[in-house]
Amino acid sequence: MVQTTPRPVTTPQPVPGPEQARAGTRARTGDATSAGGLLRGWRMRRGLSQMELALRADVSARHVSFVETGRSRPTPSMIVTLCEGLDVPLRERNTVLLAGGYAPAYPERGLADPPMAAVCDAIAHILNVHAPYPALVVDRGWDLVDANDALAPLLAGVADTTLLEPPVNVLRLSLHPGGLAPHIENLAAWRAHLLHRLGKEIEASGDAALASLHAELRGYPGPGDAGTVADGGGGAGEGIIVPLRLRTAAGVLSMLSVTTVFGTPLEVTVSELAIESFYPADAATARAFTG
Repeated sequence: MVQTTPRPVTTPQPVPGPEQARAGTRARTGDATSAGGLLRGWRMRRGLSQMELALRADVSARHVSFVETGRSRPTPSMIVTLCEGLDVPLRERNTVLLAGGYAPAYPERGLADPPMAAVCDAIAHILNVHAPYPALVVDRGWDLVDANDALAPLLAGVADTTLLEPPVNVLRLSLHPGGLAPHIENLAAWRAHLLHRLGKEIEASGDAALASLHAELRGYPGPGDAGTVADGGGGAGEGIIVPLRLRTAAGVLSMLSVTTVFGTPLEVTVSELAIESFYPADAATARAFTG
């Protein structure tokens, strides 16, 4: 009798599909769409070495390298820690978490949602107490969210009324030839200031929509070199801060701007809001507002 050794019974393994295969490759190589690849992109954007990031995050440079190349899968807390060390905006932190296979850590709500009531009350209070001087709220794309009543008279000279249709982009409204641009006495300085500030925001956030807006604004006709913040055109604030000098029915108003953001935000929408408050830069402007 011939004896045979039975073959061991094996459970068939599923063949990975194309998407799973690509995901596995991404995890191993740490490409730009993986959590490690995204973190590496942010590190390069910030101009940091792996050692510098490791010191900020209190981990080893070896671990940072393993995370970036996909040799080590980071936990959600490690992703958040590295993002904090890189000063990654909350919206983009959620993107990194999703790329790592985890749920977003930072909620995103509309301002009308009940949990946002305290934030809305704070915004309304700031806008109201700032009267009679103008103040407005913008989101991450510089679209107008809210404003107090003092803003409307400053927009009376806008020729292209489509710029006032929602969503109103404050930067486009300011620099468009059909907007406020023809009424700004120190347009070269103000234009350079806004473009410089927007450029810094693009560096910090990597936002493609802001980059597109920046290119659009640079294409508008305007005096001076848009890449250099020129002087304020004389008067109050010259050599210290660039004022907005706007021709209105009440005369030339010279205003200084102050930006307010919420401290320690843990919600995406709140982290992206900014309140722009304008103050008189000279006595004549103060009298025009207080009447």
